[in-house]
Amino acid sequence: MSTPRKKGISPAKLLKRLLAAPFVLLAVVIILIEDWLWDDLARLAAAIGRLPVLHQIEILIIKLPPYAALVVFAVPSLLLVPVKLVALYFISHGHAILGFLTVVGAKVAGTALVARLFTLTRPNLMRIGWFAWVYERFIAFKARVYEVIKSTAIYRAAHRQILRLRAAFKLWKARRKSIWRRRWDAARKFSRRRKSAPE
Repeated sequence: MSTPRKKGISPAKLLKRLLAAPFVLLAVVIILIEDWLWDDLARLAAAIGRLPVLHQIEILIIKLPPYAALVVFAVPSLLLVPVKLVALYFISHGHAILGFLTVVGAKVAGTALVARLFTLTRPNLMRIGWFAWVYERFIAFKARVYEVIKSTAIYRAAHRQILRLRAAFKLWKARRKSIWRRRWDAARKFSRRRKSAPE
């Protein structure tokens, strides 16, 4: 009785995986950046939004009717176009690093702004029937894409590294805080001693 042959990966499948690898890597990077930045930047934008002048603007945005809210939500995407053109100009004139940093800066600022604007305008945007329909389908599609990407070895490895880096950063931050705390306490004790010392 002959044993069944082990099936290897076919050349076509192997080629498909090799061609897809850079796109999977890019998708992993985008998802990791979004996972990192969205919540943190939304909190930062909310903190900035508590400044008196900006707080008044936020109140006006919240009170906007649905289609005006949609325009306000869409504006940041249009504002990023000139920034991307500037980045393209830098790259085409041999300043690749400057161009890359411009794109990254625009992405971070744009994500913070979009995250905050979406938080403010979401209740009114959901009153637009077609927007709510598109949004629900987009969220479902995004969840499926995330599931596929998060099941890849590249994502799992990158995610583990990110968690390690975050843990290391928190530890470093705690140590720095304790060093400064000890110095502050020592300075206060020294100051009290000087005040209580007889002249």
